[in-house]
Order: sequence, then structure tokens, then C-alpha cells
Amino acid sequence: MARRSSSRAAAAPPSPAPALQPSLHERVVLVTGGAQGIGRGVAQAVLAAGGRVLIGDTDSEAGRACLDEWQVGDAAAFLPLDVASEAGVRRWIAAAGKRFGRIDGLVNNAGIADPHTGPLEQLTLREWRRRLAVNLDGAFLCAKHALPWLRQAPEGGVLLNIASSRALQSEPDTEAYAASKGALLAFTHALAISAGPAVRVNAISPGWISTEAWRKPAERRPPRLSAADHAQHPAGRVGTPADVGALAAFLLSPQAGFITGENFVVDGGMVRKMQYV
Repeated sequence: MARRSSSRAAAAPPSPAPALQPSLHERVVLVTGGAQGIGRGVAQAVLAAGGRVLIGDTDSEAGRACLDEWQVGDAAAFLPLDVASEAGVRRWIAAAGKRFGRIDGLVNNAGIADPHTGPLEQLTLREWRRRLAVNLDGAFLCAKHALPWLRQAPEGGVLLNIASSRALQSEPDTEAYAASKGALLAFTHALAISAGPAVRVNAISPGWISTEAWRKPAERRPPRLSAADHAQHPAGRVGTPADVGALAAFLLSPQAGFITGENFVVDGGMVRKMQYV
């Protein structure tokens, strides 16, 4: 009787990993607060990767300026948006779906940027709730109304929350802002579990990002940064919206298909730097 061979054919080696160049070809991404600053940086990165983008913002002048400067035709659109209004969010999401026929990604970037609200003993409940209404409730409302679309995305939907390194470290008198961004990180990993595997959910926590050159034309100016401002960062410089946009484009792309529930700090290394007076 012939002896059965125990040898097996060698398995084919894995194919080379694809180049780390995110492709968002034909994907539709919504960016709240997308007309200026970090939001504009994310929107431009989406367009550069071949995607289509709808920016929402309370500043219509800034939104129209983006379209005038980008000159990308139907690949970009702007609609006014107040993320603190559920009715407004519902209309904005519905308009996006009607215009593009699909929604593949949502970037919750809109927020009140100024973190300083003074001593806690003097902070009014109204101002506390205002920070949470925009920075946290806005992300919740946009996610709530976009999820049905994201779950239908042909290659899986992606949701990105723009938090802050202030969710991890603080200056005095910033409790409302820090609380809103810290809660946004918890919201991120909770939703990643609830919405997966159809939708991936991650967060980006920017540090010092210079946005002066990324404002609408009437307010645009060169950054006023000193050598010391740059030198204190382990990366050697202050960040730009393009730094956040590059990571966002990757996380929105299929190349990041095994990443969900995570927070990525983009702060030039400052959160890892021990500082003593």
C-alpha cells in the first residue's frame, strides 16, 4: 500500500501591504465645522484623497469661501449647520443623503474652541451647558442621524470624533471644555462597540494646532509663533490643520479597516512630555 505523504504544499506568502496612501475614491464624507481651521484641513484632505465632501458650519461666508477657493465642482458642497439643533442636524443629514445618494463618513469636528471659562465658582450653568451642547451633544446628534446612512455604506461606514489633548491633560479654568472632550472619548469607544462591525468609530485628539492661515479670507493672517512655541514640542513645531487632515483621511479609508474604538493624539508629542516649573 502506498504511503500517504504528510507533507503539504507550502502556503503562498502574503501579498505586500498596500502603500500607505489613503484612497477615498467616490466616498462621501460629511465634516461639521468644516469651513475653517481643523475642519477645513480635514475636508481638504478628503478631497485630495479622491473623496467628496459636504461641509457644515454656522459661518456661511466661510463655507462659500471654501467652495470658491477649492474649485472642485460637484465634489464639494456647503450647507449651513448648527449642531446644537436636532432639527437642523436632521435636515442637514437628509440633504446630504439626497444630494449624494450615500454617506460613507462623518467627522464630528464642530465645537466651541475656547477652553477657558474662568474659575469654576464663577462658571454659570448656562455656559457649562453651552459647551456640552455644542461639543458633546452636537456629536451625539450628528451620529444619531447619520448612522442609518453609515450602516449602508458599501465598504463600511466611518465616524470620526475630533476631541482634544485637553481630554487627557489640563490648564486651570477649563473644566467645561475638558469635560466635553473627555466625554467625547467615552462616547467614541462606546459607539464603536454598538455600531460595529458595519461602522468604525475613532477619535482624534489634536494639541496645539495653528489655524490662523486656515480661516476665511477676511480673517486670515500668518501665524504669530515664536521659536520657543515650536521648540517646546518634541516634534519641533506647532501643528497645522493639514496634520490632522492627513490622519483623518487615513482613518476614513479602507486602509484603516482594522482600527476602531481608538483615540489618536496629534500634538507633536506634548502629551508625553514631562514638564516641571
